[in-house]
Amino acid sequence: MTDITTLMDELTLDEQVSLMAGQDMWNVGGIERLGIGALRVTDGPNGARGGGDFVHGTHSAAFPVGIALGATWDPDLMHQIGGALALETRDKGASVLLGPTINLQRGPLNGRNFECYSEDPVLTAKLTVSYVQGLQAAGVAATLKHFVANESEIRRTVNSSDADERTLRELYLVPFERAVKEAGAWAIMSAYNRINGTYAADNRWLLTEVLRGDWGFDGLVMSDWFGLRSTVDGAIAGLDLEMPGPTIQRGDKLVEAVRRGDVPAELVRQAALNVLRLLERTGTLRDTTPRREVENERPETRALIREAGVQSAVLLKNDGALPLSDSARIAVIGPNARTARVMGGGSAQLNAYRMVSPWDGLAQVLPEDRLSYAEGCTNERFSPVLEGDFTREWFKGDLSGDPVATDTVHALHAFMADGPEGIDPLDHAVRITGRFTAPEAGTWRFGFHSAGRSRLFLDGEEVAEAWDSWARGRTFFEEGCDPVTVERDLGAGQSIEIAFEFATHPTHDLHVSGYHLGVGRVLGQAEIDRAADIAAEADVALVCVGRSAEWDTEGWDLPDMTLPGLQDRLVEAVAARAPRTIVLLQTGGPVAMPWLDRVDAVLQGWYPGQEAGQAFADVLTGARSPGGRLPQSFPTRLDDALTFSGTPEVTYPGEDGHVRYDEGLYIGYRHHARSRPAAFPFGFGLGYTDFAFGKPEVRVKPDGTGDLRLTVTNTGAREGAAVVQLYIAPAAAPVDRPEAELKNFAKLSLAPGDSGIATLALAARDFAWFDGDRRCWAIAPGEYTLRLGTSATDIFATAAVHLEGRDLPL
Repeated sequence: MTDITTLMDELTLDEQVSLMAGQDMWNVGGIERLGIGALRVTDGPNGARGGGDFVHGTHSAAFPVGIALGATWDPDLMHQIGGALALETRDKGASVLLGPTINLQRGPLNGRNFECYSEDPVLTAKLTVSYVQGLQAAGVAATLKHFVANESEIRRTVNSSDADERTLRELYLVPFERAVKEAGAWAIMSAYNRINGTYAADNRWLLTEVLRGDWGFDGLVMSDWFGLRSTVDGAIAGLDLEMPGPTIQRGDKLVEAVRRGDVPAELVRQAALNVLRLLERTGTLRDTTPRREVENERPETRALIREAGVQSAVLLKNDGALPLSDSARIAVIGPNARTARVMGGGSAQLNAYRMVSPWDGLAQVLPEDRLSYAEGCTNERFSPVLEGDFTREWFKGDLSGDPVATDTVHALHAFMADGPEGIDPLDHAVRITGRFTAPEAGTWRFGFHSAGRSRLFLDGEEVAEAWDSWARGRTFFEEGCDPVTVERDLGAGQSIEIAFEFATHPTHDLHVSGYHLGVGRVLGQAEIDRAADIAAEADVALVCVGRSAEWDTEGWDLPDMTLPGLQDRLVEAVAARAPRTIVLLQTGGPVAMPWLDRVDAVLQGWYPGQEAGQAFADVLTGARSPGGRLPQSFPTRLDDALTFSGTPEVTYPGEDGHVRYDEGLYIGYRHHARSRPAAFPFGFGLGYTDFAFGKPEVRVKPDGTGDLRLTVTNTGAREGAAVVQLYIAPAAAPVDRPEAELKNFAKLSLAPGDSGIATLALAARDFAWFDGDRRCWAIAPGEYTLRLGTSATDIFATAAVHLEGRDLPL
């Protein structure tokens, strides 16, 4: 085996610096002279996309999104998913997966909540540890992200998350700490945002004092893409790798900084050594073979994704409507009924092997003559991408002169598109021409947005523009303008000439370009009425509503908790006519439900990966019981959420470049315990069976170590899963503490009549709070109440333990 320390002695300063920045978007170049291989990474965390674009690259397996995995409350399942993702990563020629995302769900509107596991640090930590262990056991590095306090997307690249150290240590740092200490994570990605005024990539307290000093991390720290803002500060802080390449802040700039004495040479050596260590750990240190991507769809991976979908589904309400009866005629209604919503947006997107809709899943197991369908309304944020055969002309710089190349494009969506040779991806223009033929009569909405200037012509007339009026909005990771739309009434078969022009312009922050042009028919009350008529003719209506990857996405936050478009009106109309109404929700987080009292059942399905419809069919028909529990509290209304109960603007979305975490420890269920109760509490979820819980046996020593055991029995007639949750409530403490906090949990899947033992281990740290003055974790002496429940508010047993006061090291 190569000794990487010895190998380091052979590297020149220039070569060391070359290892500290990417070569291109996904690769860190090797050192050919010494036979050092290249390091290749791929976006995750709910699949391995590879090096292609976000939606049209090599096919990959799409796993459930983070919040769906959080809803499983199942570390063993997470370990299996980590192992399966390792195979997917290797298929893409990579050895580093950019995931998991383990930020906490501070509020309900973060556009990236779908990508995170939970509002709770312990649930997040336990799932993360298993995921990382499963991934790295197969030789693929996990990359914990985004380190740290990236809990909103609005102005994420410039805002400062201002939080005291106790809040950071007891909440937001916990998943990272445990993944480092317990799972030995090999890589971490710094966040875009600042923490208390200092960019995460430049934050020496975070990257060196806490991560390496307090926790003993010996892996690699990389920047988020274009997230390094400095040459000197980042190197001194402990940021090993700038991504992507080619370098902006390093290269010759860093070499000169070392020679001037601004950056100590030993820090550069250590950073390069960390890159070599990651190469060694992933088995690629001496692998200089060209990397290639392959498609390898595995039946066992499909089965695992389907199982994860079942285990993530949370039954929120059921007045006897589920499972579906064997002979029920089912009206399948809504914008998500025949459109598969399997993933969120942004860098988590990929080109899935398959995308199974609820309709498809039900049609595979039920006679199709029992199913009827109506769309009812749309829930789109953008007009559906315009598809067809279009001619695209490429120009250098602007649209003047003759095009340098011409090709054919079939979908008018592009993101950082690879142009012909000689085209600069950040300095070019395109003109796209073709025709659109309306398949049916109605009002058609044309809409576009772009990271760059754009304008639309219909039949030769300019009808909409973001050219002279272009302004940065909330698309394309806040690099694009807000959507521009225009409507036209068209008859069935009527054809219209399309011309769309796009030109790049200087980027604001993330150096990306792209455009989206779409068209869709405008739906209104007539379509809702038709859906209600169809529902009235069935025995039960399944209303498939929610959001999509356009709404739950990186780069922006949701405007509110309301279902987009006319979906609430659709649910109300169907519930008024259908004999029974089941709502299948697909969102990346909480949603308001003004119709809740008028429907018979609500199933929260999240975005459960490519086998979504099959998992839904399993649960809806009763072939399987829903196994999920809420990993995030669902407020009744937006005003009940903590980010809207503090000082307006300052706590969210921020003011003058600062987001103040004034709520401290009181996020999620901790907040609801002292404020308005949640509509559905953290940890809540119904099933198709019942459980009995035995008397807990508590074995906790005065030092806080020990465990708690109890028997769980399935007393119903169906299989199902029970999730036993352990919360600790301190009777007294010298500092303000939440009423109770989750410290452990156990999930038991049991057949009818079977029993199992739930064992919940406890460590001294579970009782402690962080004392910043004395730089330690402190246990206050006295009584602590152990609360056992099926949610944060549904407690079925308590026990008291008395602890001695003691301090614990960092």
